[in-house]
Amino acid sequence: MQELIPLNKLQLSANNVRKTHDCQADEQLSHDIEARGLLQNLIVTKAKKRGQFDVIAGGRRLRAMTMIVQRGAWDADRTVPCMLLVASDAEIAETSLAENFQRLAMTPAEECRAFQHFISQDEDTRAVAKRFGLTTRFVEGRLRLAALAEPIFEALASGDLSLEMAKAYASTDQHAVQLRVYEQMRYYANNPDQVRRLIANGSTRGTDPIALLVGEEAYTAAGGRIERDLFTDASEDRWTDIEILQQLAAAKLEAEAARLSEETGLGTIWPVAGTSSWQAARDLGLNRVTLPPAPLTQEATARIGEIEQRIEAICGGLKELDEESPEAAALNEEYDRLDEEMQDLSNPTAELPGEWKTEVGRFLIVTTKGEMVLEPDYHSEKHLRMERGEDGKVTGGSFETPTGSGSGSLPAKPSAPEATGPGGKAYSARLFDELAVQRRNILAASLLGDPGLALDYAIFALADGILHSYDNRGTTIKAPRPQDPVLDSTVPKGMADKIIAGAYEALDKGWGEHKSVVERFNAFRDLDDDAKATWIAYTVATSIEAKMGYASGYNPIHAELGMLLEIEPAAMWRPTSENYFDRINKGSILDLLKDVGGAELSNRYAASKKAEISGSCEKLFAGEVIVEDAIKERALAWVPAAMRFELDGPDDLDPEAEPSDDADQNDDGGADDEVTNPDVKDELGTEITDADAEARVSA
Repeated sequence: MQELIPLNKLQLSANNVRKTHDCQADEQLSHDIEARGLLQNLIVTKAKKRGQFDVIAGGRRLRAMTMIVQRGAWDADRTVPCMLLVASDAEIAETSLAENFQRLAMTPAEECRAFQHFISQDEDTRAVAKRFGLTTRFVEGRLRLAALAEPIFEALASGDLSLEMAKAYASTDQHAVQLRVYEQMRYYANNPDQVRRLIANGSTRGTDPIALLVGEEAYTAAGGRIERDLFTDASEDRWTDIEILQQLAAAKLEAEAARLSEETGLGTIWPVAGTSSWQAARDLGLNRVTLPPAPLTQEATARIGEIEQRIEAICGGLKELDEESPEAAALNEEYDRLDEEMQDLSNPTAELPGEWKTEVGRFLIVTTKGEMVLEPDYHSEKHLRMERGEDGKVTGGSFETPTGSGSGSLPAKPSAPEATGPGGKAYSARLFDELAVQRRNILAASLLGDPGLALDYAIFALADGILHSYDNRGTTIKAPRPQDPVLDSTVPKGMADKIIAGAYEALDKGWGEHKSVVERFNAFRDLDDDAKATWIAYTVATSIEAKMGYASGYNPIHAELGMLLEIEPAAMWRPTSENYFDRINKGSILDLLKDVGGAELSNRYAASKKAEISGSCEKLFAGEVIVEDAIKERALAWVPAAMRFELDGPDDLDPEAEPSDDADQNDDGGADDEVTNPDVKDELGTEITDADAEARVSA
């Protein structure tokens, strides 16, 4: 029985089988009902409360109409058509299930054609979206699907293509591109992401740093086109005119580079349309410039002297105090603070020498936010060498232009016949690149079957990179010299440096005299296995990095290599004033002496100046002082924790760290016996009196 019932008399029945709802979908339905009215009546039954009715079919429509009332578009007592059903609870539930279960939604293809029909009736997209309570983007998306290339739309309509795949093809409105990718993907598994990637070739995202640098307004004003992907976030929009984008970016970067070049006075500012300069520096054959350490100012030198005096006073004061007392804690805090200040003063920020200014340059790159910034590192086409003056200061020195074939020039463009097709017509850049990749893959697949040749090629690539660093050997295999955290020329030299230099002199370099890379490769292959082995050992050895990074620790694989080689660092390195003792504070030296010779030995140096202790320790740890055998053995075997090859070494490699609680323990776990009268003699072998021993270190 049909009845018109006021909305405020209707309520959702407990017997309605649909228990979940979508607020967004209900919102869309409410706008549709507001525009056209209720097209289908509700099915209701009388409620227990007199005058009220339970809705058993049409709950979504009821919620939608309630939203219309809440928006103020309808009155709460507006009547709506309802069918009144008189039935049992079981029959009511069955009716609700049938009404919901038998509903058949439109297919996406039917939706597309329907929206296309409405738009064809001279209605704009916004009006259609409002009538159906949908977003404009949703309607535009369905229209984009309706405009798919015919074979793709037919596949969607027949069910052979999923809606997600159709959306991926519709990320562009160019039928030629759609069909090209469709032919590539039609026999493969459904992969919308792969379709989007293939379509996106030759375009860039609106969130790309270069796009952000140029800006949408400037890009479109220059004629650039943007394809909106209506089925993903706005960040997936594609800018298709790459040449326009690159021209605008290049003009902006070059203008800024010219301004910065004049402002900084540097020889060159290289603009790079990217977020990294690594590849550009490699292509240009540039060398990263390591700046010489800055000299200490008179103020810094004076302050360091004051700090050293105060630190000596603190060390003396700590000997008179209980280690657990508040006074000792305060002195330790002051010590740490002063020590940190002294380290900062001793390592001033490196500065670019004036004579280098016109010989170096910096890269202007683009940040991920589309901002232009200068990279901090300096580069140069020349090798810039440091020079140490008579006063010991390190400054910028000579310039050396790279030698050898290549000379840092850019790689040549492909020449005929590779770059030309039949009839002498040039290939497109894209086709040539694709053919190059396929040719490379054929070579790689064939090389898999000849491990011997592959090994020769690998060793040659490493070795040739040392003799001819600017040549292209057709492989990414290389072993460049590591970027050390400090200037190599300023690091004290030892036995290991002599061994490495001798190994280089002993290498067979005759093959490297040939001009072309092919001739050098064939000559290298003629070497015997021993000669090749020495080259691989040298190239790998000289590629080892000092640390994992400028601010991080050691790589654990170095410790593993050291243990496999059974390295004893003390055999190649001894602590000297230059490489160690002058670089740590007096307190740390005294602690070290305590470890080696006991508290008595350490106390004998407590009143000496640091310079005197440093010189004496250099001789003691070199075995040049006559001492007890046990002390000499410990001194000759000792190296700092930072020099050891231990996988489970100490977490803190700071040589100035406080000694551990067990620093006074012997290998057998027992406490050190006090060294009451150690057999310490001076360099001439004469006995030192107890009084002398108390005042100085034998040297």
